[in-house]
Amino acid sequence: MKTLTTYLCKKAEKQKLFVPYIMAGAQGLGALTEEITMLAKNGAAAIELGVPFSDPVADGPIIQEAGLRALERKVTLKKIIERLQNFDSPVPLILMGYTNSFFHYGLEKLAEDLANTDVKGFIIPDLPYEHRDLVLPVFDQADLALLQLISLTSPKERIKTLLQAAEGFVYAVTINGTTGTGKNYRDNLDEHLAAITAESKIPVLAGFGVSERSHVERFNACCDGVVVGSKIVQSLYEEGIKETGKFVASLTTPMKQADAV
Repeated sequence: MKTLTTYLCKKAEKQKLFVPYIMAGAQGLGALTEEITMLAKNGAAAIELGVPFSDPVADGPIIQEAGLRALERKVTLKKIIERLQNFDSPVPLILMGYTNSFFHYGLEKLAEDLANTDVKGFIIPDLPYEHRDLVLPVFDQADLALLQLISLTSPKERIKTLLQAAEGFVYAVTINGTTGTGKNYRDNLDEHLAAITAESKIPVLAGFGVSERSHVERFNACCDGVVVGSKIVQSLYEEGIKETGKFVASLTTPMKQADAV
C-alpha cells in the first residue's frame, strides 16, 4: 500500500477528511508555501495543488481564471517543483493537473525531482483508467499514488473496477460537469456516495461544488470527507490568506472536534 493511502486510511479512522484545492501560483509562487501552511493549520488532511494549464477541461470558471493568473505570472510545473523542493509541508501534497503537463516534463524526471518533496500523489482528470499503465510503472516505483475519480454516470461495474484500482482516496464527483460553486445536487446523491463508501477499502471524498459548511456536514454523513476547491481559490484571490484561513476553519471545526475525542 502506498504511503499516501496508508496515511489517509489511518487519518480517516479518527476523523472526517478535509482536502482543499488551490491553484499553485495564482497569487504568485512566493505565496504558495504560506497558503499550504495555512490550510494544514486549519485542518487539511492533504492538499491538492493545481498545476496551471491552458485547457483545463475539468475546471470551472473560478479555477480556470486562477490558472490563467498563474500562467500570466510565468508559473510552470518546473517552478512549482523547485519551490516544493525547498519546503517541508505539514501534510501530504497531491498534484492535480493534465497529462500534457506531466508527459511534457517527462515522467521519470518528474518522479526523480519529486523524490525529496512532500508530493505523494496525482490526480489527472484527462487520463482514462484504461490508459493508467502509461504512468503506473513510474509512479509505482516512486511510491506516488494515482487517484481515481468516479463520476455520477459511472455504471456499477465500472465503479467496482475503479475502486479496485484506487489509491490515496476515491474522488467521488458530486455533479455532472466542471468544478465550481452554486451547484445543484441530484436527489439520490447521498445514497450514491454511501454505496461507494461501503464498497471502498480506502477513504471516499465528495468533491465538485462543495462550498459551504452545510455541504461538508451533509457529505461527512455519507462518506469519509470532502474536497473543497473553487470557494477557497476564490477566497484567496478576493479576501486574502487571513480571511481564507477563517473560512477554512469554519468548515473543519467539526472534524477537529471529532479528532480530539
